[in-house]
Amino acid sequence: MDNQTKKLIPDTLMLEERAGHAINAMIGMADEDYNGIPFFAADLMHKPAFMTHGDWDYGSSHGRMIDGLILARHMSGEEYGKEVEEKYRENLLSFFKEDGMSYRQLNPVHRWDTNANLIDQRAVILSLTTWYLDTGDLKVKEAADRHVAALKRIAIKERDIWYYPASEYKEGGWPSSNGVQLRLAPDPAAFCGRLVMPLLKYHELTGNPDALELCEFFTALIMERSGVFNPDGSFNDSLAYRSGHFHTRLGTLDAIARFGMFTGNAATIAWVKKSYDWALTKCTAFGWTPGDLHEQAYEHETCSLVDLIATGISLAKSGYVEYWGIVERFLRNHLTESQLLDLSWVEESDSKSGDIPASKTFFKVAQRSKGAFAGYSAPNDFVCDVIEGRGHTSDLQICCLGSGTRGLFMGWSNTVTEKDGTVSVNFLLNRGSKWLDVSSYLPHEGKVVIDVHQDVKRLQVRIPEWAGFTKIQYVRELDGQVTEGNGREPSRWVNKHFLLLGEAKAGEQITITFPISHRKTIENAVGQTFETIWRGDDVVGISPEGTKKPLYSGRKVYDQAPMREGSYRRPEKEIVW
Repeated sequence: MDNQTKKLIPDTLMLEERAGHAINAMIGMADEDYNGIPFFAADLMHKPAFMTHGDWDYGSSHGRMIDGLILARHMSGEEYGKEVEEKYRENLLSFFKEDGMSYRQLNPVHRWDTNANLIDQRAVILSLTTWYLDTGDLKVKEAADRHVAALKRIAIKERDIWYYPASEYKEGGWPSSNGVQLRLAPDPAAFCGRLVMPLLKYHELTGNPDALELCEFFTALIMERSGVFNPDGSFNDSLAYRSGHFHTRLGTLDAIARFGMFTGNAATIAWVKKSYDWALTKCTAFGWTPGDLHEQAYEHETCSLVDLIATGISLAKSGYVEYWGIVERFLRNHLTESQLLDLSWVEESDSKSGDIPASKTFFKVAQRSKGAFAGYSAPNDFVCDVIEGRGHTSDLQICCLGSGTRGLFMGWSNTVTEKDGTVSVNFLLNRGSKWLDVSSYLPHEGKVVIDVHQDVKRLQVRIPEWAGFTKIQYVRELDGQVTEGNGREPSRWVNKHFLLLGEAKAGEQITITFPISHRKTIENAVGQTFETIWRGDDVVGISPEGTKKPLYSGRKVYDQAPMREGSYRRPEKEIVW
């Protein structure tokens, strides 16, 4: 059932509602005066704020927007802006040339090179996969099959690895034949490793053998020959490897974790875990990530955090269940805190008089970007304007808007999962499903209410590690019968953190309560130190506070969770990524 009768629910974090806000920005970024091509970046500090086009406008931006819009509509049920989305789809297909690759187009102002950038190709096959997963449209599959065939055809194939010898491909072939002869393989994480993630899903969806071959030989390249990751799991920070650029490294870990799960290769999963654990030491517990290990270190990209979220979920599903709690902290904090919902601080113009066609607009930037995610943020501020590194560059990037939306989806779609008759509640977030609804009273109260819709053979609920077990209480109500229990009972815990509730019946309501943790931590972010105040898994205060658009400073908590009328979306058919 998509539409539900409204009832009283906790007025706490709803990822599906956040997805609805993101749709506003994904539609609003379109440039109606330039063939619907979305703007790439925004400077919200400028008075008035403005948005600009970039050379990422084509396969990368369109792919991100199509993928994000499909996932956000699936989560939220929102339908507005369909005509803009259709234009994005039309544009995306028009960027393909006869060789099957997606090409950047000629901009009349900036005259960027019209090549098939390999980073763009990842967003292109990602969007085609989600598009086909959603619609089953055969014209989309045909385009995707041709695209995958092209990605295979142009790869340099050696005995045990494949790679690309440049960051871009031209209509006439690789830019340098000498580069091929010299066996150059520039930053394989950016150009090969990240591609594995959508290619694997496309293979799972369609059985395409070319996609699987690409995954296999690119994974071998990354793990065995690339040098992207050092033996201890750390990122190679040399300039040839983009100074250890976090988004492309973490995106590669996400991809290889998925491939390890698909192949059942425990060694691959362990290899990912080693690097993931090292990466966590460079991030804050609430999800701020450095941009790289040098000049961009002070700038957090939402893209990187979403890669952390996705990789953590794969590791948790592979048996490292401690990552469920880590990922929930990321979802509750820097992902949703980095979504732009309050624009009272942004000055905007109602005029296009200062616009530069195909390049820059000042028109209603605040309204159009509401729901976007931070492009470069500080741990305590939406705006990164530090004296170190590159200083203030921009505040929004459309890649982070697409990624942020996907991050919401990954959290939402993995809150409640089912496997072999066992239904698991992995995140204590509001979520409806065909099996049950989860109503979360966190961070106000340590309380979760589960309303069961259909019989479940085995139900388990993850309890935060800080809640312990001695004070866990649960009450089960069905047909007027009440059963009580607690976390001290024998055989009550599985997989370290999951409270095993066993069989659950349709119509049953289960209320779980536990104490809330109040604590302070010291978080380090590239030499900067922040004191954070936690209530459960939520940061409710940070010191020093931000100065431009402070984060974590306006979060309100109460002794009892506020309630409101609402409902949870329960799609008949779930999109699974």
